[in-house]
Amino acid sequence: MGAGIVGTATSWHLSRLGHAVLLLDPCLASAVPKASSQRRLNGSTASLGVLMGHAFRRSSGRGWRLRQLSMALWPSWVSQLDHPTSPLSLQTPLAQLAASEEEAERMRQLAQARQGRGLRFLDEPALPPAPTPWPRPGHGALLSEQDGRVDPLGLMRALRRAFDAQGGTMQATTAQRLERSGAGCEGRWRVITADGDPLRVDAVVICSALGSSQLIEPLGHHRPMGAVLGQVLDLKLPNPQSSWKDWPAVLTCGGVNLIPHGDQQLWLGATVEPGTVADSSHVFAMKTLNKLAPPWLKDAECIGQWQGLRARPQDRPAPLLEHLEPGLILASGHYRNGVLLAPASAEWVGQQIDSSILTGS
Repeated sequence: MGAGIVGTATSWHLSRLGHAVLLLDPCLASAVPKASSQRRLNGSTASLGVLMGHAFRRSSGRGWRLRQLSMALWPSWVSQLDHPTSPLSLQTPLAQLAASEEEAERMRQLAQARQGRGLRFLDEPALPPAPTPWPRPGHGALLSEQDGRVDPLGLMRALRRAFDAQGGTMQATTAQRLERSGAGCEGRWRVITADGDPLRVDAVVICSALGSSQLIEPLGHHRPMGAVLGQVLDLKLPNPQSSWKDWPAVLTCGGVNLIPHGDQQLWLGATVEPGTVADSSHVFAMKTLNKLAPPWLKDAECIGQWQGLRARPQDRPAPLLEHLEPGLILASGHYRNGVLLAPASAEWVGQQIDSSILTGS
């Protein structure tokens, strides 16, 4: 349930393991858009697709392990999903600008500890003299050769195509409630859809972000999640002679991601705003890179803007990867890392289902 990137990626992975998979989501009634526009989007279609695995500050814990597994899987996933009708590629590298000398020192230490993972620190004189200069807080940058981004809309198209080619089934409807089947009934679960169809299935995987809680709450599983809004700007540079030569795929400055695309264009995002109501003051802070923006960025013209909602678990770390009871699996609440963690989440779900088949639980 849920055809965002995590749900669609999990469906494709399960179908590759030989399972018969039905993917449910009303969004399947329409094609994936070619590009984002000025409207409210879900977390997946609003995402910038940033993959920050190796430059992640922590070096232990579940979050670190999930990031490392996903980064190990992404090259093979992209290779398998790339297709003439839905091309896909990994765009690298990723660079983080240090906002202070203290942050620069932490970056130096991280680069030293992870040289084998493609990290290195660039002192200020070593920053490339690009035709369109990077913002320069003046403390150097951490460069991660293997981190970067994947186009989330291209990824969605590739996943849908591959899932369909694998024999998966997609149904544009909503799951309204879940019911446990009685003993001796075919299928462990009944899924009641908005169409009124009672579907009998052996396992249910819930990847419905903010809609997940309402499906599991009646079954006695309390996993509340809150909405966190993010805004993204599409900017047009004022100088026709500007160039993205020597720019990384993703440049992070002042907590904001700058992603070059197209002719003289730049995506800027994303804000972190609890709730569902956008605040224009956050957009101003983002465009000024929290007072670190160069003049050319301040003069850029905004030609597009969109908002997205992420699901953030309350009182629990993101994401929620839980086998709640036999045949009921929750893979949701990825917050800002749905694209990054999609491969690792799909692998985890596959292991849970295969294990339940072997044990009969």
